[in-house]
Amino acid sequence: MMLTKKRKGIIFVLSSPSGGGKTTLCRALKKERFNVVFSVSATTRKPRPGEKNGRDYIFLDKDEFKRRLLRRNFLEWTDNFGDLYGTPKRFVMETVAKNRDIILAIDVKGAMRVKRILRGAVLIFVLPPSLGLLKRRLKARKTETKEAERRRLSIAEGELGCYKKYDYAIVNDEVTKTVARLKSIIIAERHRVNR
Repeated sequence: MMLTKKRKGIIFVLSSPSGGGKTTLCRALKKERFNVVFSVSATTRKPRPGEKNGRDYIFLDKDEFKRRLLRRNFLEWTDNFGDLYGTPKRFVMETVAKNRDIILAIDVKGAMRVKRILRGAVLIFVLPPSLGLLKRRLKARKTETKEAERRRLSIAEGELGCYKKYDYAIVNDEVTKTVARLKSIIIAERHRVNR
C-alpha cells in the first residue's frame, strides 16, 4: 500500500557573484514556464534600463525599506554598495505553505542567513566558467563606475570560495545547459524521500 503525504513547498536559494548569471538563469527558467515561483526582492537601488517595479525588483526608497525592516518584513536583507536588498518574508512563507516551490535569487550573505533560519532550504551556487569571463560580464553591464566594477570583482573573488557551503554548485557556461542542470536539481529535490 502506498501512502502519500502532501509536501510543503521547497525554498531554493540561487546565488552567484555579481555577473555570475543568477538573474539570467531565472529569466530563462521563467520563459520555460517551469513550475516554480520566483521571489522578487526589494531594493533601494535605482532601476536599470528595462527593469520594472514588481517584476524585477520592488523598488523602495531607503525610509520605506527601513520601516519594513523594523517591522521584520524581510526574511533576509543586506547592504550592497550602499543599496539595501531584502527578501519579502510573507510572500515566501505563503508560497511554501501553498505547496509551491520558490526560488530566491540572492547573494551569499543572504543565502547563509536563510540556511541558518530555514531548515530544508536548498542552496545552489552558480559558478562562472572563469574569473576572466566574470570580469568581462561585469564590464559588459556598463551600469557602474570602474571603481564599483573593481569592488564587485573583489567581492566576487571572495564569494567564489563560498560554494562549498552550498548543497549544489553548477557552472554557468551556457545558459540552456545551465538551466537544464538547475531543473534537474529541482526535480531531484522534489523526489527526495525525506520530503
